[in-house]
Amino acid sequence: MGTKNTSVRPAAESRNDGKSHSSQCGGVTHDNVRHTTRFTVVGNHLAQHAELSLLAIGLAVHIQSLPSGAKVDIDTLAARFPEGKTRIAGALRELEAHGYLRRTRLRTQQGRMVTRTVSCNQPGRTGGEDGPSPPPRPRRTAEKPPRRRVLPAVPEPVYPTPDLLQTALGVLSGLRRTDPRLLISATDAEHLVPGVAAWLERDLPPEAVHRALTHDLPQEPLHRPAALLAHRLTAQLPPLPQFRTERPSARHPLQNCDTCDRAYRAPEPGTCGGCHS
Repeated sequence: MGTKNTSVRPAAESRNDGKSHSSQCGGVTHDNVRHTTRFTVVGNHLAQHAELSLLAIGLAVHIQSLPSGAKVDIDTLAARFPEGKTRIAGALRELEAHGYLRRTRLRTQQGRMVTRTVSCNQPGRTGGEDGPSPPPRPRRTAEKPPRRRVLPAVPEPVYPTPDLLQTALGVLSGLRRTDPRLLISATDAEHLVPGVAAWLERDLPPEAVHRALTHDLPQEPLHRPAALLAHRLTAQLPPLPQFRTERPSARHPLQNCDTCDRAYRAPEPGTCGGCHS
């Protein structure tokens, strides 16, 4: 009865110096050693994911441990693990649905279709620990030029004859000789020509229109000279000239010369100018 059984292994000593805790009964304890080489950091959001299958979690850890450029297609993974193509394909779809994988189909220069796979160790974030990268600003392309601000409307002439419009264009072209800041583009000149023509149509000579557009300009730089000219053409438009009916010149009645009997015009009968001289 008192014989000691030497075949029985002694009880293992506890790592907490014999102190037992009820919270550790039946649970896992960790015997961890700090890794210094050949390790992969895996987030608990993946290792303890509530919706991913165990196969998907293990496959994600394996993919994250591979170097860039390693093959992770179904055939390669099926040759590496015993689960088979069907289960591996399902696990890849799980990882793609939860954002741990991004797969896109691309066409190479040789015309072959290939799958580009991107592994995300933290879905929703792209690189760094400072948060997701801001979306890139859209670049302006030749197909979408920057929107050009519309110039104010200008008066329209009643009779826009070619000669009138040509004279108006000459007025606009000469403005820069007085003030170089009034150099405008051909598009702006095309917009302003009718307004100048409306001024010329009101019995104003080109020199007067030139003075009105160049007089008392602001001292600061003119960022939109065409807009300033359009404003002046509208705001300072002179009134239409009054309509005047021409009075016919007074004409004397015909008279017969008393001497030569020729007809001539005079207020009173008498002799014509030839006979009178």
